[in-house]
Amino acid sequence: DALKFFRWLDAASPSWFTAVPTMHQAILARSKRNKDIIQKNKLRFLRSSSASLPSQVMKELERVFSAPIIEGYGMTEATHQMASNPLPPLSQKPGSVGLEAGPKIRIAHELENYLIDGIGEVVISGPNVTPGYENNFEANKKSFFDFEGERWFRTGDQGAFDHDGYLSLTGRLKEIINRGGEKISPLEVDEVLMDHPSVAQVVTFAVPHEKLGEDVAAALVLEEGSKVTESDLKAFASDRMVEFKVPKKIVILSEIPKGATGKLQRIGLAEKLGLA
Repeated sequence: DALKFFRWLDAASPSWFTAVPTMHQAILARSKRNKDIIQKNKLRFLRSSSASLPSQVMKELERVFSAPIIEGYGMTEATHQMASNPLPPLSQKPGSVGLEAGPKIRIAHELENYLIDGIGEVVISGPNVTPGYENNFEANKKSFFDFEGERWFRTGDQGAFDHDGYLSLTGRLKEIINRGGEKISPLEVDEVLMDHPSVAQVVTFAVPHEKLGEDVAAALVLEEGSKVTESDLKAFASDRMVEFKVPKKIVILSEIPKGATGKLQRIGLAEKLGLA
């Protein structure tokens, strides 16, 4: 509850807090009117997890709270944490979920059972990874494989490592948009639209297309008082990415529908917005 957050911050005076990205954005929206509380209650760091944190939000949080942001990556099957951006003096990389922080993390072929270099499905292995799903043979067959003496769990996320060993996610495999055979990461489109000064929040998703199978759409919330139009936003995106990645439909909302945990839901959003 962003309305209560700053009262809680003032009352508890914590050294850090953690939230999902949509909560961080709600907190930022009320930060200006709570400058005194922020100044009085200095934080050692902030943490974000459960969904990808836009690099623009990460930088703004760091500026507003004058503290580093740790973006973590985890899931229940790994007893939560798998990777994390480290605290200074080690490097933090906006747009990355950081370094291994628990199980081994590698990249696997998305269809075949072996490890690869480059972009692919993120897989994990280690003693804190679940040995399997109880009484669910099909789920275990799809989710686990053995390679070179180790058992690997498929996370369902697509990603890649950079030369420093930092992991970046390009999205959930089931959320990747397949536009006539061209694979488009919704996170990439999110990042471009979030660079527009009038955009406060965005979620890119697939909409059905009669010939292509799927096309690109985006729902977004504008900064208060903004008069920017759908055409303005499409032109902005066209200057920054190849044409087939530019959303063919942009829906401007007062609030983007979220799931029970506060995450933005890409799958099913086209139906909710009457675009399917």
